[in-house]
Amino acid sequence: MDFGAVLDEWDRLQKESKRKVCGGNPVSGKKANAPEKSKTPSNYSEAGNGFAKRIDPQEAWLRRYGIVDKDKIAAEEAERDRERSQRYVKDMPIEARIDLHGLTQDEARSRLVVFVGDCAKRGLRKILIVHGKGIHTTGSESVLGEVVRKFIEQDKRCGRSGHPDRRMGGRGATWVCLKN
Repeated sequence: MDFGAVLDEWDRLQKESKRKVCGGNPVSGKKANAPEKSKTPSNYSEAGNGFAKRIDPQEAWLRRYGIVDKDKIAAEEAERDRERSQRYVKDMPIEARIDLHGLTQDEARSRLVVFVGDCAKRGLRKILIVHGKGIHTTGSESVLGEVVRKFIEQDKRCGRSGHPDRRMGGRGATWVCLKN
């Protein structure tokens, strides 16, 4: 059997299978699997009581593709960025430190002015100020800790600040990020 005979046989089998699927009417012109036309337009659906109910195209689209809450996604991403930012700032290496133990308030303030000015000129980004916990003072907070806090609030070169972990001084020290 040559290739031409095989091709003729295949064509004959295809025509017979089409006749069986179409119901034996080869002249109909209808596709075998074509859907029948409905009695109502395509954007209507049958309700249970026999009345046609109109489906809003927007509602149909939402049912098909769902709703994406972009505001929620943006808020979650902003929260992750903020956490990453806080973690990044906290994990930044300390580039300079000063110890104010045993100094008076005025001495501590003047040394802070000089120290922060020098660090800002050198372009340092994070510094550590050790002021002590104030164990030997009467009251709830250390005297030098209050001086340092007020200095950071008033000095325009100082940005974010916080207390390091225990091994770096805990509540007896304060880290400060300097603004550039």
